[in-house]
Order: sequence, then C-alpha cells, then structure tokens
Amino acid sequence: MAVTLRLMRLGRRGKPFYRIVAVDKRKKRTGAYIEKIGTYNPLSKPAEISFDDERLAHWMGKGALISEGLRKLLKHKKRIESPAPKKS
Repeated sequence: MAVTLRLMRLGRRGKPFYRIVAVDKRKKRTGAYIEKIGTYNPLSKPAEISFDDERLAHWMGKGALISEGLRKLLKHKKRIESPAPKKS
C-alpha cells in the first residue's frame, strides 16, 4: 500500500481548515485516512500549522510520499522556526 502525507480539507465554503493526514494514495482527498498527524488553519493571523514531528518522521521513515502542498507548508514552517542567520 502506497502511503502519502497530504492535506485533507474541512470547513465550510470560504472558511477552509485542513488536517494533515497519512492516507492511502488511491483514496479521495476527503476519504478515510490512516492517521491524523496535525492541522493547518490558513485563516488565523498568522496562519497556524501544528503537527506531531515524531509521527511525521515515522511515516517518512516508512517511505511515505509528501504532497506538494504539504511540502511547501513544512518548508515555510521550518523557515519561521529557525532563527535568522547573524550578519558578521
């Protein structure tokens, strides 16, 4: 079974909310998922993204693919969390 980590859209029209889930690659975007890893709320200022680092590493270690949208969010999150490089 091919597993992918991706965003699952919830919420009503115009007010999106996303879950970060591990899901069988062949399932629909809003179909059944294997495990919930985190959440993403683009409407809050600043946008909130929270996930379980341990479970993310677990699934990546098992060979799970990461969707393009989730990959962009994870890069953005790391850029925010890492301190800015010091100028010498």
